[in-house]
Amino acid sequence: MPVADAQEPLGQTRDAAFVELGTLLLDAGLSVTDVRDELEQVRLTAAPGEPLTFAVLPDTVLVSRERGSGPTAMGSTNRSELSTRQAAHALRFTHALARGERHLDEIAGAARRIREIPTPSGTLRWLGGGMCIALGLAVVFRCPWWAVLLVAVVGCIVGGAAWAMGRIPAAAAILPFFAAFLSTLLVGAVAAWAELGPVPLFAVCAPIAILVPGALVTNALLELTASDIVTGASRLVYGLIVLGFMTLGITAAGAVTGLGIDPGSAMLVGEAGSLESVHPNWAALPPAWVAWAGVAVLAVGVGMAFGAGLKLTVLGVAVMVAAYTLLTALTPAVGGPVATGVAGAVLFISARALERSAFSIPAAITFQPAFLLLVPGTVGLVALTSTDGQALVTAPATFVALCIGIKVGSVIADTPWARILPARH
Repeated sequence: MPVADAQEPLGQTRDAAFVELGTLLLDAGLSVTDVRDELEQVRLTAAPGEPLTFAVLPDTVLVSRERGSGPTAMGSTNRSELSTRQAAHALRFTHALARGERHLDEIAGAARRIREIPTPSGTLRWLGGGMCIALGLAVVFRCPWWAVLLVAVVGCIVGGAAWAMGRIPAAAAILPFFAAFLSTLLVGAVAAWAELGPVPLFAVCAPIAILVPGALVTNALLELTASDIVTGASRLVYGLIVLGFMTLGITAAGAVTGLGIDPGSAMLVGEAGSLESVHPNWAALPPAWVAWAGVAVLAVGVGMAFGAGLKLTVLGVAVMVAAYTLLTALTPAVGGPVATGVAGAVLFISARALERSAFSIPAAITFQPAFLLLVPGTVGLVALTSTDGQALVTAPATFVALCIGIKVGSVIADTPWARILPARH
């Protein structure tokens, strides 16, 4: 009896440690499927004799013992997402636990230290990140020079507004609508004042791309293709609702300002390089080679907005350049939707490899910059804000191709091939 009494608090302490680790990984941006898998890997190494089962929801982790042999431990997330740099530290620590290099007793202290890792000022991150993301997308999709400059200013304003509203819980729900309305209102007012006529679609979409739920939709697709149907479906529906709010904001501000969108400007990444400039001076299109600089600026903006730090930002630039290279090379040969699917599969496999390497960056976070090119905030917004019939057909085809590509990449990267394929003697 004394031994059992002594073991019970120890078991409860271990359960609490797993709950703390699970909530840390949720805040790091991992899908519920990945969090459950990581906890199981740690259990096999750190507590192989413990009959634990894990249930993970979007904001809750439950740790219970088989056959009801003990109480269920439960914990909720802090509802404050970690920066990219903090998320990388969290996953690196988890991998060390799974390798037996760290102990369960260290989880509470490590989680506290990771959450305390300093990040640049939120105001500067959102101002600079919003400006760079908008500027990069406008250059990549070869908007006229006047639109590139206007988009950079509006992106900075939208980033600041998003940071301010994000600090007010009650205002966070209407942030997508308000940001889209503000962006379109500013662009439309300038276009009306300068009598610029129809504006490119990405002059409207680029300033709000910072709010596109790329990581959310990526996690939703991973969960839908695993066993977490309810969680994946709820995430995907929420992501579509966010895009719907953004579309409504664009439509409302367009009605107020009389903004006209050029229907021929609805295109994917691989199609923008074929545009030819027919206007002089500020109405001219940037040269095609400038798009590569836009890709780098876009990646820097993502790293700045989400607190990646210097090394991870450089890595993000490499991922973004790889995504752009694949899309520009494949689109002329196989078309936009197929190129998006192939690029999605290749990039997701690469993201998984980085997740399991010494960098230890969650795949959803690595994949997020590429998501802006594969589905440029945009495929959904293009379909809903453009009157071009071809865009309405291309948008859902591109999204389906991306879903298939991510699933194929997940099968290749996540299947335990060593246990499935026959061993070679």
